[in-house]
Amino acid sequence: MLFQSSVISHQFSRNMVPNIFKNSAQIFLRKQTNILSASFVLMGAVLLSGLLGLIRNRLLGGTFYATERESLDVYLAAFRLPDMIFQLLVMGALSAAFIPVFSSYLEKKESEAWHLASVVITIASTLFVVFGVFIFIFAHPLNRLIAPNFNPQASWLMDQLTRIMIIGQLFFVVSNFYTGILQSYQRFLVTALAPIVYNVGIIVGILFLAPELHIYGPTIGVVIGAFLHLLIQVPVLWRLGYRFRPTWDWRHPGFKRIAKLMWPRTFALAVNQIELTMAVIIGTSLSAGSLAIFYFAQQLGDLPVRLFGQTIGQAALPTLAKETEKDIESFKRVFLESFLQILYFSLPAGVLLIVLRIPVVRIAYGARTFPWEATLLTGKIVAVFAVSIFAQAVIQLLVRGFYALQDTLTPLIISFFSVIISVSLSVWFVFGLGWQIFGLSLAITLASLFQAIVLLVFLDQKTNGFHLKTYVGAFSKMLLASFITGIALWIPMRFLDKFVLDTTRTVQLVLLTLIAAISGLGVYLLLSRIMRIKQQDNFWEIFKRFGAWRRILAESEEVLDAPPISPATPPSEE
Repeated sequence: MLFQSSVISHQFSRNMVPNIFKNSAQIFLRKQTNILSASFVLMGAVLLSGLLGLIRNRLLGGTFYATERESLDVYLAAFRLPDMIFQLLVMGALSAAFIPVFSSYLEKKESEAWHLASVVITIASTLFVVFGVFIFIFAHPLNRLIAPNFNPQASWLMDQLTRIMIIGQLFFVVSNFYTGILQSYQRFLVTALAPIVYNVGIIVGILFLAPELHIYGPTIGVVIGAFLHLLIQVPVLWRLGYRFRPTWDWRHPGFKRIAKLMWPRTFALAVNQIELTMAVIIGTSLSAGSLAIFYFAQQLGDLPVRLFGQTIGQAALPTLAKETEKDIESFKRVFLESFLQILYFSLPAGVLLIVLRIPVVRIAYGARTFPWEATLLTGKIVAVFAVSIFAQAVIQLLVRGFYALQDTLTPLIISFFSVIISVSLSVWFVFGLGWQIFGLSLAITLASLFQAIVLLVFLDQKTNGFHLKTYVGAFSKMLLASFITGIALWIPMRFLDKFVLDTTRTVQLVLLTLIAAISGLGVYLLLSRIMRIKQQDNFWEIFKRFGAWRRILAESEEVLDAPPISPATPPSEE
């Protein structure tokens, strides 16, 4: 009997282990055809990546802010050149051109789509190597343009860090095209996990390399993380059948189409790079640590944008591109449902950050070596960025809406004027009015609000009208509910802080933040029910899917659970 039980146990173990690996592989290979399902997958991974990003930044601040504050600014400034080249060569082609064109080839013939992918990756990688070598050789004069106020020692350090980071960006070039391929196949899970392992690489660099190598530790961690970002996507691509074969077929009609579509987006990114570069120039001209505080605050404000705007926009792009081939009313229905969903999530997220800015900053960065004055300033900058979270979030979808319609010129023009506003206000606020790093963040916030409004107006005109007046009521309800939510957040936070909890202790600080956040969320959901805000149904749908995460990876075609719509019916908003 004992022998029989042992045999059964052995057979069970022998069968179970392969099944675990088989089932795990199937999870990564499954297709997310529903925008809500894809968004759920992306949101979960972005949330985890964001939390790891906060841990990464806490470690950076705790390790370097007090003792090597200037080195931390140098580390952040060193990203500028490698990231600029990557954005111009890769992101312009990827988001605006590669995914729509690759998807259209995929609909017709898979082998031709594979060939096109190899052509694009080969040419993009070659160009990046050429520019990378140029940056490696001329790092010093180029960096002096970006950070002219660094002393000679800091400038030399920035040159070395830039040269190391350029290696990591080469991995990103290939990796991000792999991401585009997988998203065109509507495999979102593994692409959402890639940023997680990237953050893990940097954290490893801080924890294990920084004690001996100082600021070189996280810099090498960037390269490790970029390699992991690439590596994690290879097995799924292999299972789908993709085999990269270097080819310089630049006469391929698909590549020509991508090149034609990408140049306005590349110029738009070039314009945006001016804004980002100006932020570095201004930040490094202020007192040591100013750029780090700006970066830390921006990372906190960016999390809801990535969590709600980027995920829904990213998940919607393939569907939007397909809907344009059917009829414009289908496109408008998908777009507007997604638009309202982003607003429903991002508006209360911005209010939460405004009210809980100091507790959140203390939890995220409040290491003993991060001074109280820095905490207060970071909190102030977070509040400024939080005002425009909803605008930055919907921009992610608005721009992709133009891309799905294969119009990359209009977003370029709007982005150009937005950057002019941002740079002009930055110079005036920082140097004219003396508002320091606060003025820089305020200028970017005002420019984001301008860009979102103008993009929406022009997209409305391009689609012959979204019937936006129909949705003003929904937006007003969300705005009112978010305002009341802010009060519901502030009251328990002040009461607990003053009379109940000792927030000098981390555990009690976390408890205060959780109680206040849950209180505010409860009020927002209750008001959503009372006001009959339709987007709440999708919130509960996402919440329920946490308990059925396997099933959501193989759902049928549907779009944010929106009802069918005839071409004559007015479209509904995002």
